[in-house]
Amino acid sequence: MNEARKEALIRKYSYAAQQAGAQGRGPGGPRTGGPGPGRGRGRMSGGKPKNAGETIKRLLSYIQEEKYKLALVFTCVIINTIAMLAGSYMLRPIINSLTSENGSADKLLHSLVIMACIYAVGIVAQYLQSRVMIGISQHAIFKIRNELFAKIQKLPVRFYDTNNHGDIMSRFTNDVDAVGEMLNNTVVQIISSMINVIGTFCLMVYTNVWLTLITVVTVPLMMQAARFVTMRSRRFYKAQQAALGTLNGYIEETVTGQKVVKVFCHEEIAEEEFSYLNYDLRDKQIMAQFFGGIMGPVMGNLGQVGYSLTACIGGILCVLRGFDIGGLTVFVNYSRQFSRPINELSMQMNTIFSALAGAERVFSVMDEKPEPEDGPEAVQLTNCRGYVRLEDVTFGYNPDKTILKDISLYAKPGQKIAFVGSTGAGKTTITNLINRFYDIDKGKITIDDVDIKDIARDDLRRNIAMVLQDTHLFTGTVRENIRYGRLDATDEEVEQAARTASAHSFIMRLDKGYDTMIEGDGANLSQGQRQLLNIARAAISRAPILILDEATSSVDTRTEKHIEKGMDRLMAERTTLVIAHRLSTVRNADAIMVLEHGEIIERGSHDDLLTMKGRYYELYTGKSELE
Repeated sequence: MNEARKEALIRKYSYAAQQAGAQGRGPGGPRTGGPGPGRGRGRMSGGKPKNAGETIKRLLSYIQEEKYKLALVFTCVIINTIAMLAGSYMLRPIINSLTSENGSADKLLHSLVIMACIYAVGIVAQYLQSRVMIGISQHAIFKIRNELFAKIQKLPVRFYDTNNHGDIMSRFTNDVDAVGEMLNNTVVQIISSMINVIGTFCLMVYTNVWLTLITVVTVPLMMQAARFVTMRSRRFYKAQQAALGTLNGYIEETVTGQKVVKVFCHEEIAEEEFSYLNYDLRDKQIMAQFFGGIMGPVMGNLGQVGYSLTACIGGILCVLRGFDIGGLTVFVNYSRQFSRPINELSMQMNTIFSALAGAERVFSVMDEKPEPEDGPEAVQLTNCRGYVRLEDVTFGYNPDKTILKDISLYAKPGQKIAFVGSTGAGKTTITNLINRFYDIDKGKITIDDVDIKDIARDDLRRNIAMVLQDTHLFTGTVRENIRYGRLDATDEEVEQAARTASAHSFIMRLDKGYDTMIEGDGANLSQGQRQLLNIARAAISRAPILILDEATSSVDTRTEKHIEKGMDRLMAERTTLVIAHRLSTVRNADAIMVLEHGEIIERGSHDDLLTMKGRYYELYTGKSELE
């Protein structure tokens, strides 16, 4: 793979390549340069990455509600630290008694029993702090996942059109898990280390001031080394998490499109591209793990230098100044304990920076701008008749590229309005605007003479049923998937909707009929069967406005003819907007709109347009093909 392809591949799939919406198109719109949105094609926004301090503060806000449990953890940490320090200090009288003439086995046994009891208290406290902290951290992760999932439900369609789906999934799994690992262990470790350092320092001063000064001198050197490694570690861990999201995005897209990969014999190229992205992740992981792992050995060696220096000078003090051997033994132990918390934290730097990088990526989604809330004056669209009007509507997915130009049309209740034209002419864009997936730049869209901007979004969309070209079925039974259109529908209504869509006959041929489980987005059904279930889902919704976006494109001609009567029954009392490339499916439309380059260039009935012998005539007679 040459360098140009490598650069293009990273730019196409990388999380940081572009800000969301900087380039691209909306569904059905033309590409305007660069990777456009769509499944696995966009870029995650989120603005400028937050610094470590802000990220840590935000993470801690998820555990602040557990005040009493945190107080218990804090108490257990103090008890455990005091027990460990006191147990270590017990070595001083034990050793001194053994080296003195007054020592005895009874005194030694008594001291050992006391030491054992002290350590037992510390072990119990450590067990409690671990048990309680795991509960706190898992509850925090539970809240983070809930907030993240709730947030993506509130994000506009533009977000999904402009972001890599695999990368979004990576934030739910890899990034959240990294945060959970840090909260499980590192938070308590930091608290314990701080108390341990303070307690150890106080006992060191109490034992010998001069040796304490020697130990403390090595601390700035250790901190400087930690700072040097930390500055590099954080950068590489952020790159690692981004590369991981990029690789997940590529895997998700390739697995989803595996049939296309095989049809076009793209396996070797896919392997080559995956191999490069895998190598890129490997290289970033090596650097991240190297700088994360090198911290421990560096700090450990510096600690050993201080330990050796302390032992050497302490021995001299014992000989020349009468410093007791027990005191030297305890102090040497404390000098190692003094550097141990720093070493332990350094060994967890990979966890810390991986978690912080993951947290920033999670919070970048949470900070995305959601769909605007409905205003207090938003109206409910009750008893909707389905009168749709567009007045001088102008819209572009990007400010510098206009997709629709001064579009005006109307659809009366019960009418069937069809849109035809070249690919990218703006047909699907019109339906996206009616649903308020995107807000128009200029003009006005009304339903029953009410501006859709004044209608509550949920109420607006509840009155519109859509059957899209790309089918999507959820894990569950056939009955549950049809009922997705209206959750309070009865079994009889589900069956009637299936009959309306001409899906009942094939459903009854399934192993368990309506109770047949649908697997993997309908992998156990044909493309046409999946589309029939989508049509049945729309039929059960009772929405007065129906949008069919290439709804029968996946159905064979014989089946299409078979369901025409059912579709006519479905559309009889509904305002229907149809997007079709098969012009034979729109001959009976009340009005046909011919779009080119975002403008309606012809409108009228099928016969009227044929009489005009314009663009529609060329498309229908085959003298000009849809581009």
